[in-house]
Amino acid sequence: MKYEVILFDVDDTLFDFKKAERHALQNTFTQFGLPEGATEYKASYDEINSALWREAEEGHISPADLRVERFKRLFAVHELDFNPDAFSAAYLRYLGEGAFLIDGAVEICEKLSDRRLAIITNGIKEVQTSRIQLSPLRSVFEQVIISEEVGCQKPQAAIFDYAFTKLAISDKSKVLMIGDSLTSDIQGGNNYGIDSCWFNPSGKTNTSEIQPTYEIKNLMELENIILSEGHVLKNF
Repeated sequence: MKYEVILFDVDDTLFDFKKAERHALQNTFTQFGLPEGATEYKASYDEINSALWREAEEGHISPADLRVERFKRLFAVHELDFNPDAFSAAYLRYLGEGAFLIDGAVEICEKLSDRRLAIITNGIKEVQTSRIQLSPLRSVFEQVIISEEVGCQKPQAAIFDYAFTKLAISDKSKVLMIGDSLTSDIQGGNNYGIDSCWFNPSGKTNTSEIQPTYEIKNLMELENIILSEGHVLKNF
């Protein structure tokens, strides 16, 4: 058995984060009396939020600070008179409701039920925990490792150190990291010396120097990689 431990990312790998985010933004702006805000300010929010999560990956801001800072910056740019702390709290509550799964997530976890499955996610504890608990995957994972709780982010080695300790893993060759982000999931796995699988459903071109061990467009393709002992082409 080549891969005994399968480490999954959460957002846009097993769970449809974009759908959860739209749900949260729409409900929060509506609660604050500006229902059109979710559409009007979405592009600006995406730019600010993405930049802050890149900073978090690099260790320059904590998820605890990020959760409010993104709204402080958004409201400053657009001169919106909302309390960012209250807005953030409402947003996170709605985001935690977003247990929308990617096609094939339940099926592939069932197919891999004879392996040790765990999660490593860059995210906010109460949001990720809530979404997992509301989903059919609530009892699937041996460990759910969340960056905010650990105090470090993928691709930092420390979060993988933590995962390997929690899972009592000694052989890196038996572990596969699966995720949609080249810069956090794949870079993190590569840096740590474990095989990686890039989930790329939209068929984006990889123009970076970060190279995954495998690349898939559909989660069910993992069956070919893991259950056939990894004897597949690198990219397919």
